[in-house]
Amino acid sequence: MSTLAIALGALVLYLVAYNTYGKWLAGKIFKLDPEATVPSVALNDDKDYVPTDKGIIFGHHFTSIAGTGPIVGPALAVIWGWVPALLWVLFGSILIGAVHDFGSLVVSMRNRGQTVGDIAGRILTKRTRLLFLSILFMALTIVLAIFGLVIANVFDLYPSAIFPCLVQIPIAILIGVFLHRQGINILIPSVIALAVMYISIIFSDWGIFHVVNHTLGGEPGVLNDGLSLFAWVLVLLIYSYIASVLPVWTLLQPRDFINSLQLLSALALVVIGLGVAAIIGGAPIAAESGRISLEIVAPAFRWAPEGAPWIFPFLFITIACGAVSGFHCLVSSGTTSKQIKCETDAQFVGYGSMLTEGFLATLVILACVAGLGLGATSADGGILTGGAAYEARYASWITAQGLGAKIGAFIEGSANFLRALGLSPTFSVALMGVFVASFAATTLDTACRLQRYVIQELASTFTPGSDTADQATGNKSKAWNPLAWLTNKHGATIFAIVIAGFLAAIPLPGSPWGWDSAGKGGLILWPLFGATNQLLGGLAFLVITFWMWRRNLPIFFVAIPTVFMLLLPGLAMGVELLKPTGWIAEGQWHLVFIGVATVALEIWMITEAWIAWPKAKGVLEPSLPPLPGSLGAEPQTEGGRSC
Repeated sequence: MSTLAIALGALVLYLVAYNTYGKWLAGKIFKLDPEATVPSVALNDDKDYVPTDKGIIFGHHFTSIAGTGPIVGPALAVIWGWVPALLWVLFGSILIGAVHDFGSLVVSMRNRGQTVGDIAGRILTKRTRLLFLSILFMALTIVLAIFGLVIANVFDLYPSAIFPCLVQIPIAILIGVFLHRQGINILIPSVIALAVMYISIIFSDWGIFHVVNHTLGGEPGVLNDGLSLFAWVLVLLIYSYIASVLPVWTLLQPRDFINSLQLLSALALVVIGLGVAAIIGGAPIAAESGRISLEIVAPAFRWAPEGAPWIFPFLFITIACGAVSGFHCLVSSGTTSKQIKCETDAQFVGYGSMLTEGFLATLVILACVAGLGLGATSADGGILTGGAAYEARYASWITAQGLGAKIGAFIEGSANFLRALGLSPTFSVALMGVFVASFAATTLDTACRLQRYVIQELASTFTPGSDTADQATGNKSKAWNPLAWLTNKHGATIFAIVIAGFLAAIPLPGSPWGWDSAGKGGLILWPLFGATNQLLGGLAFLVITFWMWRRNLPIFFVAIPTVFMLLLPGLAMGVELLKPTGWIAEGQWHLVFIGVATVALEIWMITEAWIAWPKAKGVLEPSLPPLPGSLGAEPQTEGGRSC
């Protein structure tokens, strides 16, 4: 019953936080105004800037920030015990993560939907814009290379997830076109699309479903027996290019809304299954055996697991999504701020989405420390239960660290909750596989669109005649520049996927290049991502803090997270560089070079902020140039509309 009490307690805590702390931020601090003209209205281009209902934008925003982050991180972090992981998820998401996402969204809305990196150049100093955008570029390149590999692994290990994920795409496009042209309600066709997905899972061994799944994915649990990992990565990057350049209403919004319904239905099934398992036990392992009692089989605290790094600061780096993640500031300021049609929707979308992700991370923790104990497959194909099932996955850092091990722990643990409802093992595992792959795909294509914005903003700095530069600086010079092609959405997106594809194509050290070994190149830089991702969060908090400081707003609730999120990544990077088994000792000079460069960029930005801080209080940053045909008023101060 303790497992059920934790799940219900977390749900109540998040509801209370949303209706107290979230409302205080929205009303008293950010002063959200239903009459304000938002960027999606002022700059409506029917492609990137599109006024969107908050239900749809919630689906797009949540599925973009979630991905596999709140699954992989917590599924690994429980190696230090379930209590530290749970506490960081609960209080990190409420006091740090949701404030970070909400603040990034509001600041971007008040700056014509610009990314946090671009805003940093006006809020802090001009140099910080380039520093911030450079860090964003590196982090997003790793995301593009890695998340393609995540989806490829899921498809190879759980091929029954392939057809349901593929069928989303044409259905989402049809929904997007009809919704945009005819104004139909998105809910009913999305429910139908969800039903089609579930039907394809139920009948995954039948007809066309089996042919597609078996041909592309091969046999369950066997890698590279269908389409190779690298081939999957290339296909997914090409898909990301198409999704990135299409108008958001064509594919991203309807597909993400379908995925949000999938999330809600899957979460509901998991919670109900958890409740059933807590009351009457999990499904029997064999026909003649009885139900298995649901209990937490992991230790509450485990300070020194074999081979694991120190719990501090690495717990806070390992669990990013689910508690706080710098990647979220890119989604909030990169895509969501361009689609919010009413300022007051920002609390529901920005603060509410992060709390929902925190609840998902809570369920992931419970699936790995309790659900896994209801039955997990051992290395020899047998079934382990109780503490033995946990030990098989988390005996040491090496056994827990593999991508398959982390994803598998969640899929098997959560599938056990579904099996407690009487659902078949095949359907339960396939449903959770679709769950993981679908959300990884939304992060992948959103990251590609965000990378396009970052590349365009970087290129515009050196291309005064570009439209992006004109909007940011008012410079109308039309001199030719060799980087001008990168200010075009197609050029920037192609550049993004080519770089990510090149990184993914590099085999791991010691492996020869080949179709079977390529695709894992993103793992080379993956050790950098945790610290770099959290550094982005700290830098986003720095921008939010300066924005509030210039407006004489209270900053105590953002200043403390700012310091915390700036110190953590630097400390983690320093430990990785200097420990006896660290990057320097092992001669991993590519990680050493990028790690040192990242720390140097962080110190440079902090120094810039330190110098600017005394002069910034109460002094507004330079205004953006007036929009064509306007009288010079900022979009957020223009009235004349109501939500």
